[in-house]
Amino acid sequence: MTTDPSFSIPAHPQRRFPHGSGVEYEGGTEFRLVPEQERATPELAETVVDILEAGPYRYGDFHDLPMPLWLVRDEETTDVFRVAVRDGTVRLHVLPTTESDGLQRFFERLRAASEGESWAVQRHVDGR
Repeated sequence: MTTDPSFSIPAHPQRRFPHGSGVEYEGGTEFRLVPEQERATPELAETVVDILEAGPYRYGDFHDLPMPLWLVRDEETTDVFRVAVRDGTVRLHVLPTTESDGLQRFFERLRAASEGESWAVQRHVDGR
């Protein structure tokens, strides 16, 4: 388990606006936060909601999706990123203007909310 993980972002996604179909992201970086002990999706989602409600976040969730997903803005760092809970992990999706500070602070809050439980951080980079 990593105690001081790096949240360096080697690749930001590129936004595309296909005619008539909203916005799409191509490429980018995702951080998967994996708890030491397996936890169910509803429990992880509840932990994420508790962190978001405690602030300093402004956020909104997406309804009618097969997994919990939020668009999050850290009001102190001004970083915007998506948070998803899927397959026993909390996933931080980097957006075009996301910086490392907001991701690091979210991770620190997650670790504190988990009463010191160890978390592995896996960085996944998608090609463009």
